[in-house]
Formats: sequence, structure tokens, C-alpha cells
Amino acid sequence: MKTQGEMEASICQCISRFEHEFMGRGPKDIHAHLIDDLVIVRLQGVLTSAEQHLVKTLPVDKGRDLLKQVRSQLIEIARPKLEEIIRDITGVRPVSLHHDISTITGEEVVIFTLADSPNCRELKRK
Repeated sequence: MKTQGEMEASICQCISRFEHEFMGRGPKDIHAHLIDDLVIVRLQGVLTSAEQHLVKTLPVDKGRDLLKQVRSQLIEIARPKLEEIIRDITGVRPVSLHHDISTITGEEVVIFTLADSPNCRELKRK
């Protein structure tokens, strides 16, 4: 059984590797937080050069909406793999996935709701 910190670190490592393989680049920074039956993953610096160019070149609303639409579609296609990653690490089945991305900051947030809170090993205090 893993500690909460070990689960969060594994989630960061696996999601970062997934982003690199699936999207063509990994995040510059990533943090995962396990809170009861929620897994919150915050990725920073995820926009590719092409996406940044798209957002800068098109009118603000159009570029933003197009990028969010494409990213949402990609997340839906990848959903089974993402849920498998979370299930394998936490031992609990995800029941929902929520996603958003900021075209201004290049920050992406993915939230998984789990069927139950994962069992974590307590840290041994010295």
C-alpha cells in the first residue's frame, strides 16, 4: 500500500509521461493532489508552440474556443487510458473526469472523481 504522497508522485509521473507521448510534449510543471475521493492534477506550461501561435493569431474568442474544443476532444479520446492510470495507482475506479485549460496561462487542470477514497498507508513519524 502506498502513502498519499507516493500516489500523488506516481500520478504526476504517469500523467506527465502520458502528456508527452499523447500530446507531443509534457508539462513544464505538474502537481497532483488527492483529497478524499478527488484527484486534482494541475499541469503548467502545456501549450505547444502551434497552440500558442493559434491563440495569438486568431481573434481572442475564436482562438480560445477552438483550442479548448480540440483539447477537450483529445481528453475524451484519451479518457480510458487516463482513467486506467488513476485506477492502477489509487486502486479505485474513477467515475468522472473534468478538464479545463487556460489559453492565457497555459495551465491545464484535470479532476477525477473516484468511486471511493483510496486506502493510503500512514507515514511513519520519527
